[in-house]
Amino acid sequence: MLTKQANPQEVQALPITHPENFPVASILCPPHLRPAIAAIYAFARAADDIADEGQLSTDERLKSLTAFRHELLATNGASGAQADIFSPLHQVIEQFTLPVSLLDDLLKAFEQDVKATAQGATYPNLSALLSYCQFSANPVGRLLLHLYGVNDAQALLRSDAICSALQLINFWQDLSEDIPRGRFYLPQDQAHKEKPLLIEELCAHAHQLMMQGAPLVHQVPGRAGWELRLVVQGGLRILEKVRALGPEVLTNRPRLRPWDFPLMLWRALWMRPRQWENQAP
Repeated sequence: MLTKQANPQEVQALPITHPENFPVASILCPPHLRPAIAAIYAFARAADDIADEGQLSTDERLKSLTAFRHELLATNGASGAQADIFSPLHQVIEQFTLPVSLLDDLLKAFEQDVKATAQGATYPNLSALLSYCQFSANPVGRLLLHLYGVNDAQALLRSDAICSALQLINFWQDLSEDIPRGRFYLPQDQAHKEKPLLIEELCAHAHQLMMQGAPLVHQVPGRAGWELRLVVQGGLRILEKVRALGPEVLTNRPRLRPWDFPLMLWRALWMRPRQWENQAP
C-alpha cells in the first residue's frame, strides 16, 4: 500500500466518458464518496476496454490485463502510462481499506471474457453464467457496500442478487451486439426452446433475482440508498424493454430514453420494504 495518507479532496479520477444505463457517481451519491467511486469505475472501465476494444490480439489483451494486475498489487505507488488510473485508486484503497481481492476478481472476469471470445466459448446453463457474475458483477456491489459501511451477511447476499441481475439484464440487452462479436451468453441448455419462450424465461429469472436483492435499498443509508433505488429501477425498466421486444432483442438493442427516467424516479419513490415479498415477475 501507499505510505501517504490520502485525503478525500486529493483523490482525483478519470471522468466518466462512457454511456451507462445506471447511475455512476451521480449527483445522488454522497459527495465524499464520489472520488472513490469514480476511481473504481475508471479502473473497471479501462480494464474492460483492454478486454473488449481495439484490435489487440488475444495474447496482447491478456498481457495487458496481467500488467494491470501488477499495477493493482504494486506496493510502491503507480507509475507509467496507467498512473492516472492507479494513483487515485491506490489512494482510495488505502483511505477506505478497500478489499483488493474484489478488484482482482474483476480482472479475472475480463480475462475470462477474452479467452471465451477467442474460443467462441458458450455457457452451458444459468448456473455457469451466475458463476461468471461472481467475478464480473458482484464485486462492484460489495465494494460499494464497503464504502457505505454496510457489511452484514444479508446485505451482501442482496447486493450479489442485484448485481447478478443487472449483469444478466445487460447480457439480454446486448444480445444483438455480443453475438456478432463472438460472445455467447445464452445458456446452451435452453437454446432448444422457441425464442419467445426462451427470452421470457431468461427475463423472468433476472427479475426474480432483482426481487431477491431489492430490499437492500432500505439498508443502504441516505443518498446512496436513493441512488440504489434508481439502479434497481433502471435495471427493471431495461428488462421490461427486453421482454417487450421478445425475439427481436436478437437484432435490436433496447435503451433507456429520457422519458424513462421520470417513470423510474416515480417507481423509486414508491419502493416499500414489503413490496418485494409477493412481487410476481
